[in-house]
Amino acid sequence: MPERAAPVLVLDRARAALPPGKRVLVVEDEVIVAMQLEDLLSDMGCHVVGPACRLEDALELAEAGPLDAAVLDVNLNGRSVCPVAERLHARGVPIVYATGYGLAGCKGLPEGPVLQKPYLPADLAVALRTVLAR
Repeated sequence: MPERAAPVLVLDRARAALPPGKRVLVVEDEVIVAMQLEDLLSDMGCHVVGPACRLEDALELAEAGPLDAAVLDVNLNGRSVCPVAERLHARGVPIVYATGYGLAGCKGLPEGPVLQKPYLPADLAVALRTVLAR
């Protein structure tokens, strides 16, 4: 049986573009996912802050400087991202959550759109445009 090429996700930059230079915090414990997310956000014109793979690093970055938005993995190596989300929420930073656990994994977190992993680049762009427009 012939080998099939892996599917390639192509980002439509015209539709996914955000206002240039938005500072977006990335909190994701899976290195490959974090790298892909960093590439997607860069392609959308964002300045990526992080990524943070550990809760302690995420807490530091959540307070380190100006942020326009954040994309948070809900579960960081078995620990809830809630302390980071609460800190960002207190600063008025809008949050997009990414989770493989569905809405049940987001109970008790500050408000924000939830992306079910694996998510499409277009869904990420829509979620970020939504929170940045608030």
